[in-house]
Order: sequence, then structure tokens, then C-alpha cells
Amino acid sequence: MGKYDPLTRYLADRSTAEVPMTFAEIEKVLGVSLPASKQYPAWWSNNPSNNVMTRAWLEAGFQTERVDIGRERLVFRRVRHTQGRGETTSSNRLNIIERIRNRLGGTVTLPDGVDVTAPSGETWDAERA
Repeated sequence: MGKYDPLTRYLADRSTAEVPMTFAEIEKVLGVSLPASKQYPAWWSNNPSNNVMTRAWLEAGFQTERVDIGRERLVFRRVRHTQGRGETTSSNRLNIIERIRNRLGGTVTLPDGVDVTAPSGETWDAERA
């Protein structure tokens, strides 16, 4: 069992779209203190390669939002539903836009409705280069 598995289970068991929590509440769920890096907004980004704890909330189907470092609180927002302990059905897998948002979380904002996979209309012509 991983150090952050209790957070995955806690979030996966919630039925609401948003789960507001303080850092102290997260520590209570985990049974351990959060690392000192909790003071950096980037630590709370939704980039799965950022840190081990990030994968805990992503696996549960949540992303972090409204991170307030000064007040030590944030909101976990559901982005997909899970079955059991973080397992997803194939119909609930993240689509390409959600995967991009997860990877770039905290660095780039993609407004809803923007299709980054759509052609731009610009044609690249090797002869004109």
C-alpha cells in the first residue's frame, strides 16, 4: 500500500463533484504530514509526473482547483467517475483534451470548447519555406 493510497480511496468514495479540503484534513486522511513542498503551488498541479501524491487524486478521478496556499486549502473537482478503487471503465477514460489539461495543469489554461486537435486552417508549404 502506497503512502497516498488513503487519499485515493477517500476521494473515490465521495459522491460529490467537488471535495473541498484543508491541508490538515488531507493529512488526517493520510495519517502523515504533507511534505514541505506543499507550500509551492506547482506541487498541487495536476501533472501526473509532478509527484506521487498527484497520481493519487488523478487516479481517483479528481483534479485540484482553487488552491490557496496561504489558507492551506483547495478543492478537488471530479473529472471522471471511477469504479471500485480508482479503476475506470473504458467509457470513462480521459479524452485527449482532459489528458492535455492534466499534463499542463497549472501551466496553461484551455477554455472549454477549444479543440486543440482541430486544424488551424494554416497550410505549411515546403516550397514557400
